[in-house]
Amino acid sequence: MPELDRDAHIADFADFIRESPSSYHAAAAVAARLGADGFERLEERDEWPSTAGRRVVVRDGAVIAWVQPEAATDTTPFRILGAHTDSPSFKLKPGPSPTAEGLLQAGVEVYGGPLLNSWLDRELELAGRIVTRDGAEHLVRTGPFLRIPQLAIHLDRDVSKALTLDKQRHLQPVWGSATAGDLLAHLVGIAGVELGDVGGHDLLVADTQAPERFGLHDAFFAAGRMDNLTSVHAGLVALLAAPADAGHVSVLAAFDHEELGSESRSGASGPFLEDVLVRIAAGLGADATARRRAFADSWLLSSDAGHAVHPNYPERHDPGNRPRLGGGPLLKLNANQRYASDAVGAALWARVCRQGGVGTQPFVSNNSIPCGSTIGPLSATRLGIRTVDVGTPLLSMHSARELAHVDDLVALAAAVAAFFAPAD
Repeated sequence: MPELDRDAHIADFADFIRESPSSYHAAAAVAARLGADGFERLEERDEWPSTAGRRVVVRDGAVIAWVQPEAATDTTPFRILGAHTDSPSFKLKPGPSPTAEGLLQAGVEVYGGPLLNSWLDRELELAGRIVTRDGAEHLVRTGPFLRIPQLAIHLDRDVSKALTLDKQRHLQPVWGSATAGDLLAHLVGIAGVELGDVGGHDLLVADTQAPERFGLHDAFFAAGRMDNLTSVHAGLVALLAAPADAGHVSVLAAFDHEELGSESRSGASGPFLEDVLVRIAAGLGADATARRRAFADSWLLSSDAGHAVHPNYPERHDPGNRPRLGGGPLLKLNANQRYASDAVGAALWARVCRQGGVGTQPFVSNNSIPCGSTIGPLSATRLGIRTVDVGTPLLSMHSARELAHVDDLVALAAAVAAFFAPAD
């Protein structure tokens, strides 16, 4: 892969974020960008070609794409970049819009673990899919449409000391006056379908503020959903540049529902990745034994956002490991296997970063503060494929708007490209 143009890469990432306000839009954006570069779109219900090629398949809000080399055999290993398309947010409930004090509100429930206060007083949109009774899916987004107004300080003089938000009472966004109309009717109008044809919907709230570079030399980048569109985009860019003659099948697997625990048909605990890998291997003539030999020689790079040291809360981080914005992608480690990295994986990651010409830095949690987890341990448990957890350092993780350093975004894409390239 040629050296990335820093500014062009960040501009393209900003465009990708704009295209991807929901997991469904993100999966569609990945498939569309790959399709424009010649990847063949497959459907799971159809027979798949067994010949060499570049292919992509979408399952709900998840997408898997791969490059199968001409020389692949029944024991050719896989190099997989795993990421996720969803982010903490709010999901629209079914039923009529609630009204209060002359205002129409959207009935929503919390999706995952958002930093609740960061969603107040922002222009928000609804984005996702509407499914008609015939099973057809229609992507929809409203643009700026909703707002969760915060109570004025004059009515809560202690708010600067402690803000308490009840998830049912305080987080229902407003979108119109009580005589304005029906929310679902507005959404189906955008989708171009009839209200009576709607069978269901999966619609989530997203921030509409545009991604922005800022700070000295425009070194910082702020946007919504960087956890984990940083990794999806890095994998997409790397897969587009993946060589067709590598000694492995290069795979991008972007799952949905990671923020909920990944237990769904399109999540990392579900069968999607295994289904795709088994079908690729079968097309190469692999029986169960050959497939297990291929898996034993394979690698999964589980890439998700991680925490940079916060300058205002340094005591919340491990005193001996201080990952910083601009210091390079993270190697994520945890003694209790909340991350799947081990010494063998660390050695692979070091080789990949050296080959990609980028630095890296370890991340481990403060012992007094439990860490989160990723798709890494889940996929490793399901498939038995060696796995290492990595990712981009962020500040404000799970905020409506997160913060990264542009050099880390470029470096992650370069490292993933090296992961997909033939070993040096």
